[in-house]
Amino acid sequence: MEKAPADLELILQYFSDFTPQQLQQLAALKELYSEWNSKINVISRKDIDSLYEKHVLHSLAIAASFEFEKGAQVIDIGTGGGFPGIPLAIFFPDTRFHLVDSIGKKIKVVEAVKEATGLSNLTTQHARAEEIKDRRFDVAVSRAVAPLKELWTWAKPLLRKPAKEAPSLPATRGLICLKGGDLAAEIAESGTRPRLIEIYDIFPIDYFKEKYLLHVPFP
Repeated sequence: MEKAPADLELILQYFSDFTPQQLQQLAALKELYSEWNSKINVISRKDIDSLYEKHVLHSLAIAASFEFEKGAQVIDIGTGGGFPGIPLAIFFPDTRFHLVDSIGKKIKVVEAVKEATGLSNLTTQHARAEEIKDRRFDVAVSRAVAPLKELWTWAKPLLRKPAKEAPSLPATRGLICLKGGDLAAEIAESGTRPRLIEIYDIFPIDYFKEKYLLHVPFP
């Protein structure tokens, strides 16, 4: 593997099996988001210098915990500027990602990043999740968009039930969301029984204390 740019050192502390193309795609994110953030407030301006920690690595906590098989279909609900969808699309080039947001200017940014990095496994849609009626997915992902009860209400109708005769199924199914803080009341209110993973156990960095991955399986 060729030497990676300095900006990627943090990522490479936890992941090492990247192709040269993936390294180029990851390295391009800093300049792309810095440029777009000067025009549109895509992410918090104070976070742009911590892009790889607070946005890219945070998104890749999903990749550290779950496997998406070749050909799986994943929807990113409320993707904002493309997180977690864009880092995951880079990490899983054989998985199809559909990034959805209700704010058109944010989808415009995602499209620009997609084109600049050559992410051919990524599509976008300017819409609310509940407006999508004609597509089904194996997995839904989301980051800090809405309470779990709402996320599950939006995600469940979009998730595909596996065919009984299918010889093999995607390794992961259901809803995976990135959240923080005390989640006890939110989980109880949702009526779901998610698997809870503490991100600090994956990436022992202070920023990830009290940040979690929640997985609600389906069906």
